[in-house]
Amino acid sequence: MQPNPPPSTDGNNGAGSSEQSVGVRKVTVAADDTDQRIDNFLRRHLPGVPKSRLYRLLRKGEVRVNGGRVRAEHRLQAGDEVRIPPVRINKDGAPPPRHRVDDLASRVIFEDKYLLVVNKPGGVAVHGGSGISHGVIELLRAARPELKDLSLVHRLDRETSGCLVLAKRRSALRSLHEQFREGRVEKNYLALVPGNWQYGEQVIDAPLLVTHRRNGERHVIIDPEGKPAATKVRLSKTYGIYSLLQCQPETGRTHQIRVHLAAEGFPILCDERYGDPDVNDRAASNGLQRLFLHAQSIAFPDNNGNEQHFTAPLADDLESFLQGRLPSRKKRKPHHLRNK
Repeated sequence: MQPNPPPSTDGNNGAGSSEQSVGVRKVTVAADDTDQRIDNFLRRHLPGVPKSRLYRLLRKGEVRVNGGRVRAEHRLQAGDEVRIPPVRINKDGAPPPRHRVDDLASRVIFEDKYLLVVNKPGGVAVHGGSGISHGVIELLRAARPELKDLSLVHRLDRETSGCLVLAKRRSALRSLHEQFREGRVEKNYLALVPGNWQYGEQVIDAPLLVTHRRNGERHVIIDPEGKPAATKVRLSKTYGIYSLLQCQPETGRTHQIRVHLAAEGFPILCDERYGDPDVNDRAASNGLQRLFLHAQSIAFPDNNGNEQHFTAPLADDLESFLQGRLPSRKKRKPHHLRNK
């Protein structure tokens, strides 16, 4: 991709400054970037700029595509001209800690010339922004600086662990995005909920609407005006007073599994946004420190039509909770009284 004219700087980056003010750029979209979302495009061309700032640029119309305003979800086409406004870029931001880079690099479960699949740990965001300096993408780019086009194919909530797919080439990213849109990607999650799930296999079909709280955080509700959303749920195993559920989202809405399960009366353990505070406190007192949601597997066809299937073992903290930190469903009698 060749910017025209080239980036220019003003006179405000004095000696020792960690910021550089970049002038207006007009960038022509190359064929390899066809179908990329404009917000992801901006992240590549304005490294170091917080995500919230990028969205503000879009809302204010400072970013233009072929002279017109666009929304964050707008997808670019080859030959489009993107106007990137002047914005300060942090050129010398602190690099991610080496131990975090090495830890994430050790979690790669598959890699070929097109893809990289990682077992994301809970508590790590997929990308930086909103007060988060380094997410999965920044850590992996630091670990593998030769992968210039490394990009997230999809996202997981910060507290969710498990399979996360990244593309090493723009062509692979476009292909996978198309498969997601066409519903050809199968994702399976494990979620631990309070109570005894007795519904067998059930499809929760309820439209979801994204709202915003006063602090700007996204909150999702079931609403007829929302987007269609469906989640297939079945019992995997019972653990004491909890049920481990296998969840397969048939759509990919924000917080979909969390909202659907909560609406059925089975909120995921330690879900601070949609869960039961009393149930969460009890789970926390028994050792669970985060949302019990794990992306167990993901599958999709490769370029030859052969299915690729990737699995991530349950995270150690979640497995530990299942095996040793669960209260009993009901209090047992003392041994010497059981036969009386």
